[in-house]
Amino acid sequence: MTSGAERFRALHHGGTPLILPNAWDPVSARIMAEAGFPAVATSSGAVARVLGYDDGQLTPPAEMFTAVARIARAVDVPVTADLEAGYGLAPKEFAERVLDTGAVGCNLEDSVDRVLTDPARHANYLAEVRAAAGADLVINARVDVFIRGGGVADGIARGRAYRRAGADCVYPIMAPTDVLAEVVEGIGGPINAHAAVGGPTPAELIAAGAHRISYGTSIHTHLMNSLRELLPSLM
Repeated sequence: MTSGAERFRALHHGGTPLILPNAWDPVSARIMAEAGFPAVATSSGAVARVLGYDDGQLTPPAEMFTAVARIARAVDVPVTADLEAGYGLAPKEFAERVLDTGAVGCNLEDSVDRVLTDPARHANYLAEVRAAAGADLVINARVDVFIRGGGVADGIARGRAYRRAGADCVYPIMAPTDVLAEVVEGIGGPINAHAAVGGPTPAELIAAGAHRISYGTSIHTHLMNSLRELLPSLM
């Protein structure tokens, strides 16, 4: 019988790019699965705000993992969890707690408090998570260079290091579309690109070579802005 992780990993290597909307609770996850998406990602920023916190590893790990578990239980499709930089947990504990939620994937970023982590140190962390989880976890290694003022060469070097450490996919978040093709070619393997409500679009990112596309907090932010616009009309 094919495991959830195997199903999810295979989606990164099919003929059709994997598009992942980012959920924040069981209701949003169910709606996304019912719409026909083959998998659902969580958004750490959106989940944090629903729980009363903000993004940036400010959510207590127990609350975040509990929220992910609720989402994973709510849908029959694979769930991958955005878990920031791992909340300071040791790799083995991190891997065990992710798998305990029922999620089959995770997103791990290489910056903390808006400062880029040493790439060798982050690669070691990813390698230890891989060793602890084995093939049961699909690891998406987020490269934060393009949101922290770095350049293409650094982004490619980090991505290649994270692939060697065992990441299944590399996520150069916010890489400009005009350099994305260079980044894809330089890193190799499945590349996750960031779409947003209002652009860049999946079509633009796919044309640049992206294999996987996710939306981060943008769907939740768009809906919260719609709510703000609606509320005055209810008074």
